[in-house]
Amino acid sequence: MTPLDIVVIGLSLSSSWGNGHATTFRSLLRGMNSLGHRTLFLECDRPWYAQNRDLPDPDFCDFALYDDVAHLARRFGARIAAADAVIVGSYVQDGVAALDAALRLAPGRTSFYDIDTPVTLAKLDRGEEDYVAARQIPCLAAYFSFTGGPTLDRLERRFGAAHALPLYCSVEPERYRNTGAAQRWDLGYLGTYSADRQPTLERLLIEPARRLPDRRFVVAGPQYPGDIAWPDNVERIAHLPPAQHADFYSAQRYTLNVTRADMIAAGWSPSVRLFEAAAIGTPILSDAWDGLEALLPGGVAIARGTTDVVAALEDDDDGARLVMAAAAQRIVLADHTGLARAGQLAQALRRLKDWQLDGRQNRALAARA
Repeated sequence: MTPLDIVVIGLSLSSSWGNGHATTFRSLLRGMNSLGHRTLFLECDRPWYAQNRDLPDPDFCDFALYDDVAHLARRFGARIAAADAVIVGSYVQDGVAALDAALRLAPGRTSFYDIDTPVTLAKLDRGEEDYVAARQIPCLAAYFSFTGGPTLDRLERRFGAAHALPLYCSVEPERYRNTGAAQRWDLGYLGTYSADRQPTLERLLIEPARRLPDRRFVVAGPQYPGDIAWPDNVERIAHLPPAQHADFYSAQRYTLNVTRADMIAAGWSPSVRLFEAAAIGTPILSDAWDGLEALLPGGVAIARGTTDVVAALEDDDDGARLVMAAAAQRIVLADHTGLARAGQLAQALRRLKDWQLDGRQNRALAARA
């Protein structure tokens, strides 16, 4: 089967600092490379990523930086126009203009990959169009969504997406396996600070740490305000590059999954951190949202409040905890690897490759001309 030539314009591939997009794209594009497809990843050169690049020269795809949308179109326009498929990601700098450029250069072959779908739709409901505009959605070949479930129907019915397809994040099992690291923490959390996640982190980690002063906790991730009152038994790691994630998860008795409010409301929004921990075999405590137990049946413990976390940490019987972790690991290694996700993406792109624009899309494109 002829390999696909794909251009991806995404938030970041080169730096995992302050974002989960980089690890999601790395896993997906390594999978695409393993399947024989060719990908060019284009990233807007931003100083905060330039100062924290942990993958400046990926060996699984072509990679280039651009300064702004005009530079993007001028330097890479021919490659975009010739590609079998173009995928623009969420939170791209000047994303609406970048998506307009891609739609102009590759009409009928440009899709959007939303790694933040519930946040995006909440923004659109408020009239905020930071990186995708409502008018662009009907023009897309496909709207690939980090979120599955009912949100896909909403994208098609309300926003006019021709094809709303789930494309969950994924994990690379070669990089996420238990390292045998000595257990250092009873409960850990990995995530960039987010104001809407912080109350849950307070309830499910910080307050349990106060109640269990003899237990050890850790929170890794950047941008936490300096005025947070961390208990003495909570270790802080300001930035943890992906190369250290496996050791980090391996050294935890439990790991905590905390979900943004918009994603809880939408459901069916598994984070890359959830899959990373599961692949390593670390038992997971998570806040509750629709779809979690369907995605990882028997593989996660739901923590609805501080009492649930304290009870789990005080239970020294490891049997049930390890059975639960093994169930999550089996599911993730079977269905949620980068190779599995790349196969799903390639299959979808092949279906779209020869698809002719229907009347609705032609009208949408004409309206924008």
